[in-house]
Amino acid sequence: MDLNAFAVFVAVAEARSFRAAADALGVTRPAVSQAVRKLEHSLGIALLQRTTRSVAPTEAGAALLASLAPALTEIRAAAQAAQDSQGAPRGRLRLAVSTIAESFLSGPLLAGFLETFPEVQLDITLTDEEFDIVAAGYDAGVRLGEVIEQDMVAVPVSGPQRQMAVAAPAYLARQGVPAHPRELPAHRCIGWRPAPNLPPYRWEFFEGDREFDVAVAPEVTTNDMGLMIRLAVAGGGITFGMADTFSAAIARGELVEVLGDFSGSFPGFFLYFPSRKNLAPKLRALVDHLRAARQAR
Repeated sequence: MDLNAFAVFVAVAEARSFRAAADALGVTRPAVSQAVRKLEHSLGIALLQRTTRSVAPTEAGAALLASLAPALTEIRAAAQAAQDSQGAPRGRLRLAVSTIAESFLSGPLLAGFLETFPEVQLDITLTDEEFDIVAAGYDAGVRLGEVIEQDMVAVPVSGPQRQMAVAAPAYLARQGVPAHPRELPAHRCIGWRPAPNLPPYRWEFFEGDREFDVAVAPEVTTNDMGLMIRLAVAGGGITFGMADTFSAAIARGELVEVLGDFSGSFPGFFLYFPSRKNLAPKLRALVDHLRAARQAR
């Protein structure tokens, strides 16, 4: 059985196209078709449904794809690790980063890393969805520490964080200042959700030693923190997020904090990755850079 044929099948099944798979693999379309036919013959089952307009996995093909794709990702990662194990840090470093990790995404931290390690290329995807970064082919991720799996290595990239509710002075002059979080449902609120299939984030507060959350039924819900800030600055309502996110607007007087007595701190953002004895030099370089940056503060 030709093991390379499995990689060809995965390329076709994921691209839903023999031509696109051939282009990605750098081979001819007939070579791709022949490899898939031989694989189907050796397994004794059809893996792809072919029409003049489309290609799609059969039920058996979909099951095989689900098993093969993570395995091929691991193989590619192992091959890349072997290539990266010698010499200076180099190559593409893929990171899945929370959109609200302001201290990591602000610019100077990453710019300093790239200046120090010019042979490393950063490939950063901003996402707030929770998923297996290894299966998805990422080297590491950046999230709040409270949502990182316990089997991951976590390196701090920020200090403790604080969430706050903010609004424009003009909005508060018109609608009044809430004295307690339970008054928020009566206000116009601008909410956040990490993905379209998830409910809006419930705003979290502290009262003494008790932590509680409030479902505010926002009039506007989005996954774009920049839009939330612009709407709030324009007087569109009260919004909620990380203190770092609002610091510039607060400094300019465009937003003010409300309900500050009910705000508490919690562990901040961490770079996380699977526990490995031998880190790829490019990832080890980023970890060392982050640690040095924190020590210099």
